[in-house]
Amino acid sequence: MAQYDVYVNPNPRSRDSVPFVVDIQSGFIDVLRTRLTMPLSRVGVDIPGLPKRLLPQFVVEGQRLALHAHAAAGIDARLLRDAVGSLADHAGEIRDALDAVVSGI
Repeated sequence: MAQYDVYVNPNPRSRDSVPFVVDIQSGFIDVLRTRLTMPLSRVGVDIPGLPKRLLPQFVVEGQRLALHAHAAAGIDARLLRDAVGSLADHAGEIRDALDAVVSGI
């Protein structure tokens, strides 16, 4: 597993609105059984009033999705199967979104 890899959402109940999650956890702590992820959602691509940096948009498998940094959550690493892509080229935007949630800056 690599930081910024994208996986199919392991929760079938929310997969329609959140088709993918991105692993944001540093490889420094790979010994943990969980991975910190952020949802990539079809919902909220256009939420008026929110700073754009809080909901950066990415295209994954042809779908424009919004990263919901405010909904970051730990997922059992065993549930994350084969990566379907990577957002490593967008690491700065992802960290910026998380920073907006944590520090408001």
